[in-house]
Amino acid sequence: MPYLVASDLPNEPAGLRFRALVERGGILQIPGAHNGQASIQVRNAGFDAAYLSGAAMTASMGLPDLGIITVDEVAFFIRQVARASGLPVLVDGDTGYGEALNVMHMVRTFEDAGAGAVHIEDQLLPKKCGHLNDKKLADAHDMAAKVAAAAKARRHLYIIARTDAAASEGIEGAVARAKLYMEAGADAIFPEALNDAELFREFARRMPGVPLLGNMTEFGRTPYYTAKEFEDFGYKMIIWPVSSLRVANKAQEKLYTALKRDGSVKAVLDDMQTRAELYDTIGLAQYEALDSSIVATIVPPTRLDEK
Repeated sequence: MPYLVASDLPNEPAGLRFRALVERGGILQIPGAHNGQASIQVRNAGFDAAYLSGAAMTASMGLPDLGIITVDEVAFFIRQVARASGLPVLVDGDTGYGEALNVMHMVRTFEDAGAGAVHIEDQLLPKKCGHLNDKKLADAHDMAAKVAAAAKARRHLYIIARTDAAASEGIEGAVARAKLYMEAGADAIFPEALNDAELFREFARRMPGVPLLGNMTEFGRTPYYTAKEFEDFGYKMIIWPVSSLRVANKAQEKLYTALKRDGSVKAVLDDMQTRAELYDTIGLAQYEALDSSIVATIVPPTRLDEK
């Protein structure tokens, strides 16, 4: 039923639901959803959580992933994804949008918008996608202070500390940072841009008992591993951050090319979601039925007959 009906809403906060998913065993698979309809499709495909990628958000706005967008702009995306799907959403919190107090503001804003989890990274602005070169790392203790601030601000939000240190400081530096971030109050660690199976395994061996998140982005430093392989490496969560946006963008490019060439969309009709499929996905009939049921309850049929 539509999210408008209170009795259909989850009873537990999103953060607690996300934590339960991590702790239930196995690996939590979290596909990226760059807008509300994508998040419905994630849910309908049978997934239990959705990921909101900073790279996907900025790209969908026509901007590069350099930490340009604001907390309130991200909250707009959180609200639509969480509302449309009802799933606990993991959100990319970039560098926290500033120092300790800014991080606390981010946590409060994201949690109020409906987020279940957030990850914060140890880069300096302008931050970059973790699979690009020339990333500048923050001081480890400064990052730990941000993690501590996030833990102090949250009610239920699950906090994941991301470290981009492996590329410049090696596995030793990345593990040392991860341990410091856990001591500061992180719930889990996200080691970014590891580039072979043994590195993933070694990181997990050095962080026993710590929930780890793996990033299976396309066209990056990480080879293509399955969810099962990540689980075997010792990871509890896996994200596919930008996959939905990449597929949507490629399809839109094909549409506009055909439209310019032919002056018609007939050549790509078979690639389109039909009107019926669209309405079914967003639940139009359920909203209409809900509206009709309320009107029928409030306005007696005899009054309608008199008119």
